[in-house]
Amino acid sequence: MLRDIYQALLEFVRTFGALQLFFLRLLRHSPFVLVNRFRLVVFQVYNTGVMSIVLIVVCGGFIGAVLGLQVYSNLERFNAEDTVGLFTAFALAKEIGPVLTALLFAGRAGTALASEIGLMKATDQLSAMEMMAVNPIPRIVVPRFLGGVISVPILTAIFTTMGILGAHLVAVELLGVDVGAFWQQMRQTLEPSDIYEGIFKSVVFGIVASLLAVWEGYNALPTAAGVSRANTRTVVVTAISVLILDFMITASLL
Repeated sequence: MLRDIYQALLEFVRTFGALQLFFLRLLRHSPFVLVNRFRLVVFQVYNTGVMSIVLIVVCGGFIGAVLGLQVYSNLERFNAEDTVGLFTAFALAKEIGPVLTALLFAGRAGTALASEIGLMKATDQLSAMEMMAVNPIPRIVVPRFLGGVISVPILTAIFTTMGILGAHLVAVELLGVDVGAFWQQMRQTLEPSDIYEGIFKSVVFGIVASLLAVWEGYNALPTAAGVSRANTRTVVVTAISVLILDFMITASLL
């Protein structure tokens, strides 16, 4: 048992180190891609970000509506219904918005990135590029990585906005909370540091989700089972990493 634990830890350290080296390679090629292949980055922003807007809008609106109902039902016991907007905005801007957006991104766009790169590897397209002295990292991987990094913060802002609007619809239109109190409490109490925390988390989660997606696709076994396993690992590892990082960032900012 001890030997198995040792082997598992050793394999984790090796994989983590290889992931860091892969990340450094992406960073090294990123300035060149942004300057010379910006159209590829824009296309990937459309592919990963714009194509995910419908999912983000629908999920954000209903999450905000559910938050409005839950917060109202609990605050009603203390006659503090007017602070529904405040607590909803806090939850969405600092925690729920960045975390759920990253998880939705991993489920929709992350798996698409992993399967796309994995299929290129399975069909020997990456090997063909290397045979023609074309580096697949700046041509294939980096634009997809940058597209995800750019898309996640924007999708987080959309998710948070739709969540607040959903909470407003439920609290004000259905439950009768005063509209002035709903927005005034939010404007007076929500500080810029709270918003900056959500922005910082969304950027970190975007880097992690995009990195893991392209890493799993690039290192997938060149078989159908290997690509399928890469998709599964993308969602699972991204979800665990986002939740762990969320705790670490929140604890460090207290």
